[in-house]
Amino acid sequence: MGDLGESALKRGFGVKNSGSIIPGHGGVMDRVDGLLVAAPVFALALQIESWLMRVNG
Repeated sequence: MGDLGESALKRGFGVKNSGSIIPGHGGVMDRVDGLLVAAPVFALALQIESWLMRVNG
């Protein structure tokens, strides 16, 4: 989801790469945009697991 959102923004502005720190990789945001979706999902999964452990004893 993060990558799709960033790609849509770049396409709207006509930008191919959003940075030059890592040549050919589209910038720093292209490296971490997966974390923008994965981290909250992982945190939610941990919360659900914790809740299930308390409920089931």
